[in-house]
Amino acid sequence: MKKIGIIFALKEELEATLKKLTLKNEYKIFDLTFYECEKKDKECILVECGIGKVNAARCTQILIDNLEVDCILNIGVAGGVSKKVNICDVVIGDKLVQHDFDLRAFNHERGYIPNVGLYVNCDEYLIRTAEKIKIDTNTHVGTIASGDIFVTELNMGEKINSKFGALCVEMEGASIAQVCYLSNVPFLVIRSISDSPNKSANNNITFDEFLEKSSNTVAKFVNKLIEKID
Repeated sequence: MKKIGIIFALKEELEATLKKLTLKNEYKIFDLTFYECEKKDKECILVECGIGKVNAARCTQILIDNLEVDCILNIGVAGGVSKKVNICDVVIGDKLVQHDFDLRAFNHERGYIPNVGLYVNCDEYLIRTAEKIKIDTNTHVGTIASGDIFVTELNMGEKINSKFGALCVEMEGASIAQVCYLSNVPFLVIRSISDSPNKSANNNITFDEFLEKSSNTVAKFVNKLIEKID
């Protein structure tokens, strides 16, 4: 049976997906709660990692070491930094970068990590599989940038977009990507857009309303993705 680890950025998104699966077991490892579920012929391990790159990396390594998952999906929200994306769109990451990793003093460009590189690529099979999913929102494939900074300034978002070609920015995905890369585990990062430089028609949506809509959108997307993964 295929075993899929699914790391969520927020409790609300985890709970929305949990409703679509059959819960078999619940347990704690190092104070993280893991939900062991089934979906047809797949075993899914759901967990909320907490905010930031360290929490996300820690959770990822626990999944790999203790539960021996075949692949990892990271699900959550992100702020748009490209005019290509609108609020509530879904971004399928093809590669991840840590925009706040800075070794320029050692003649490396910003974002470059020794023994890893500038970008970490998501698994090609998982990307192709996710691209086939159709739901009632727009989807995009592109770069996702991560950093331990909540990006609220338009100027910072523009710089991240210009430097890395990122569609959106968040606080966990690239660290999960790095751990998966170093552990040779296939992974994919999926984000729904909470804010956009476009200020689309959904601009008047409140955070609570968006969070509910986003959680349901992500749950629907992930549910279909799980069904398609071989």
